[in-house]
Amino acid sequence: MNLNDLKIIVTGAASGMGRHFALRLAELGASVAAADLNTEGLESLKAEAADFPGKVITFETNVASEDDVVALINGTYEQFGGLNGLVNNAGIFRDGLLVKKDKTTGNVKRMSLKNWQMVIDVDLTGPFLCTREFAAKVIETDTKQAVVINISSVSRHGNPGQSNYSAAKAGLAADTKLWAMELARYGIRVAAIAPGFVDTPILQGMRPEVLDKMLKGVAMRRTGTPEELFLGVKFIVECDYFTGRCLDIDGGTFM
Repeated sequence: MNLNDLKIIVTGAASGMGRHFALRLAELGASVAAADLNTEGLESLKAEAADFPGKVITFETNVASEDDVVALINGTYEQFGGLNGLVNNAGIFRDGLLVKKDKTTGNVKRMSLKNWQMVIDVDLTGPFLCTREFAAKVIETDTKQAVVINISSVSRHGNPGQSNYSAAKAGLAADTKLWAMELARYGIRVAAIAPGFVDTPILQGMRPEVLDKMLKGVAMRRTGTPEELFLGVKFIVECDYFTGRCLDIDGGTFM
């Protein structure tokens, strides 16, 4: 696919990797619908991209809400006069051990059902809803070629303290292969990217000693950059023979 012909939605676009993806796509000529709950971030994104070759529009969207997702898909299609790309990037963390015994009191703390469900809702149900509605719109409008990019994670292999996040990202990687098989007949490719530790506001807020400990499990001994992850997005968009696979862009991270 040609980036100049791309009419694409990026979820979680107000900050971090999603913001970088949206800006770079617009800079290269794509029409981008940036979706997020952070309206202030969306407005600054739109302003930053004002002089780019590609157009940027914004939607306040909760990807875990079916109504919001339907409005996002329909609104993007109407404003762009078409839709052929989706990046499922929106995600949240609510880290914690499944159970943990207090060394002093002996009390056992449990991961709350609320924290489990919040992550599953945004990180797994969100991409399900977005991909379902996107694929339906593509098929209904007889769009000949389209692509979905799911942002999974190296944590899909299982990372202590991330039962909820690991489950969501593993499920998303599995769905990537499954959806690729189901949707190929309609000209829709589905692929995934699994980032490792990327230099975003989340990591920038960590204590240096904690980050250093994490990076000991990375062969490159450093975090990745949003641009290095964007190179994977660009490759998937442009390579029409790539589908059903997950690109690990993680600096050689081992968990």
